[in-house]
Amino acid sequence: MLFSSRGRARPAVAAAFLTACALAATACGSADAGDAKGATTAVTDATGATVEVPAAPKRVVVLSELDLDSALALGVRPVGLTAGRGRQGAPEYLAAQAKGIPLVGAVTGPDLEKVVRARPDVILAGQLADKQVLGRLRKVAPTVLTTDATKDWKKSVQLTGKVLGRSAQAEKFVADYGTKVAALKKDLGPEAGACVSVARYSAKGTAVMQQGVFVSDVLADLGFKRPGIQNEKGAGHSTPISDENLEQIDGDWLFIGTLSSTGPDAGLLGELAGKPAYRQLNAVRDKHATVIDGSKWTSLGGPQAAVSVLDDIRKAMVR
Repeated sequence: MLFSSRGRARPAVAAAFLTACALAATACGSADAGDAKGATTAVTDATGATVEVPAAPKRVVVLSELDLDSALALGVRPVGLTAGRGRQGAPEYLAAQAKGIPLVGAVTGPDLEKVVRARPDVILAGQLADKQVLGRLRKVAPTVLTTDATKDWKKSVQLTGKVLGRSAQAEKFVADYGTKVAALKKDLGPEAGACVSVARYSAKGTAVMQQGVFVSDVLADLGFKRPGIQNEKGAGHSTPISDENLEQIDGDWLFIGTLSSTGPDAGLLGELAGKPAYRQLNAVRDKHATVIDGSKWTSLGGPQAAVSVLDDIRKAMVR
């Protein structure tokens, strides 16, 4: 700090500092003055706990794909992120926006040393359940659990808006999403209420997205039906389906993808397309099967992912 309770800065140094501030407002804006005074605000996190956070946080670390999506949607560039599901960095659909943001952990959890090096003033911790890790994170910076058991991205982005001092932007995003949903439902015409299946393919095989995950909430907002077990809540994030039971991913429409279009996942959908059981699906025969970005559709999602999924559905289903 330039000033302290133990003494005063020399006039020449203070003058130079103030001149630099005038020439570089981004370095010494009004929010910085608030931070210097230690201004905080109390937020209630997804577990019901009260957390005191900076009124205008500047260095935000995000520990889930949903937190990254939300922060970027609200115009905040984090100083650290954890890798997305099946990725070495950000989810593919956020890779361009997140380029250059340091990695501070994997999808399995944060690397505490890297989190410390990021010097966060607030940590968005998703639904991190490890109490020991949470305790350590809270010694580094105020830590907010942003996602509850429902994994509702709307609730999460609204909470993130409160933490980041951007509640108005969060509320507007959710409202705009609702407007887009209403418009798409109207434009779907005869496809409104269709049976829509969502699946992910990997080297381990095929998996379907059941209830209780991000994309299923988006499809419910649109009023779509779901086939078979996709109407039920799954035990995990996705449910494996053997090749012998591949008909379980069929529907009026099928959206299927991998977590990455490059690396080990590249070419996997070509292998799937060559399987007789896949070619016999009604959605495939009717040319109603669409390749999607699995990192967006079949992961934790978020506000930007939700709007982008609407765009993908519009391109595929609106004639």
